[in-house]
Amino acid sequence: MQWRDAEDIGIALSEKFPDVDPLTVRFTDLHRYVTELPEFTDDAKGSNEKILEAIQMAWLDEYRNR
Repeated sequence: MQWRDAEDIGIALSEKFPDVDPLTVRFTDLHRYVTELPEFTDDAKGSNEKILEAIQMAWLDEYRNR
């Protein structure tokens, strides 16, 4: 999994943190959550605000649709 895989990361985060509202997660914490996923293989420094926002929205979609 890489930074560009926002949908897959969102699914993985919703499975790992099912009771967490993604809108309450700071980007610094979101970055850590993503880089700590066992499936994540990209450069930890390769993210930016736009990427983290896309991941947060993908996670939010999963959170709301469960």
